[in-house]
Amino acid sequence: MPVLSPKNSTPDPGFGIYFHWPFCRKKCPYCDFNSHVRESLDEQRWVTALISELDYYSALSDKTEVTSIFFGGGTPSLMSDGAVAELISAVGDRFDLSPNVEISLEANPTSAEASSFAGYRLAGVNRLSMGVQSLQDKFLKFLGREHSVAEAMETIEIARANFENISFDLIYALPDQSLQDWEQDLKQALTLAGDHISLYQLTIEPNTGFAGSYRRGEFALPVDELAEDMFALTQDICQQQGLEGYEISNHARPGYECRHNLTYWRYGGYLGIGPGAHGRLIAGGKRYATSQLRKPETWLQQVEAHGHATESSEEVVEALDKAEELLLMGLRLKEGVWFENVERLTSSPFSELVDASRLQKLLGADYLGADEQRIWATDQGRFVLNSVLAELLS
Repeated sequence: MPVLSPKNSTPDPGFGIYFHWPFCRKKCPYCDFNSHVRESLDEQRWVTALISELDYYSALSDKTEVTSIFFGGGTPSLMSDGAVAELISAVGDRFDLSPNVEISLEANPTSAEASSFAGYRLAGVNRLSMGVQSLQDKFLKFLGREHSVAEAMETIEIARANFENISFDLIYALPDQSLQDWEQDLKQALTLAGDHISLYQLTIEPNTGFAGSYRRGEFALPVDELAEDMFALTQDICQQQGLEGYEISNHARPGYECRHNLTYWRYGGYLGIGPGAHGRLIAGGKRYATSQLRKPETWLQQVEAHGHATESSEEVVEALDKAEELLLMGLRLKEGVWFENVERLTSSPFSELVDASRLQKLLGADYLGADEQRIWATDQGRFVLNSVLAELLS
């Protein structure tokens, strides 16, 4: 259930810290994240730089209590447990940690990285998210993953032994994947996933390995009708198993939703620390969109010289800008966007920020639903959310 503030009917979005570790053993062909392969690096130098940037932003932030810390990448499970412990301690030295703070770390399901799981738990990590991606070896090979299904299964068991709260990712709508293939994978995954699972449809992003292969016709994606059937099947099976689709691609039992990601989707404040990280800094009562330099070595040099490597920091002042961000993020959630939150953040009622005729068109076509408190995307609308948002915000 959403956590409600006694003075506000909308859920409390919380306040998070995101650390970006940009290094991987190899670059996956579908990945467009800011990730890089390096033969060697000085871990302590990078950790010191991350703490320096944390210092810079913590001194500016109005927020004092951290509800979540998230280690993303890249592959943060390539970090030592000592490095993770040092960063968690640094946050605790600069902020109050919520009594039930969520501390998540992304990991690859390989035996080499699983050897660090116990150390991460001792360091303070209490939620592990693993990039399993498929439970069939032929699809893992296509996706360029280093692990096998057997290794992933073994790693999941090691994770369960160390963490009460685990999650893993799967990718569907793959070339030559049938509806039956996906149903088999999903049902097996739900016996392993515990209380949270993330399920993503494969998309071809620019400047990835797959972009060129797809353009050259080396593989084809499932037709739209099959992809839509896979999405609908996903919602049905997860709901039957008690894992509500609280966000387009994320399913959880009540109380196990990823609190850090909910901060993003509910338009809360968060600090983005590290190469290419984005943040929403609340300072002096104002909201700033921040982004850090992407190239790791350039970021490192700037931090060592200036204490931070901010590429841009623009105050989000226009009501329409805030409303657009609220809708872009909030309509991903099953709960949708709360009108009270829109008015509180923009000083304008929702009805003045969108075109009434376009809104009525989307409501009438059952792409959106609304009541007196909030607006949300229906199951049909969530499958084509980008198009719904384009219509609503144009």
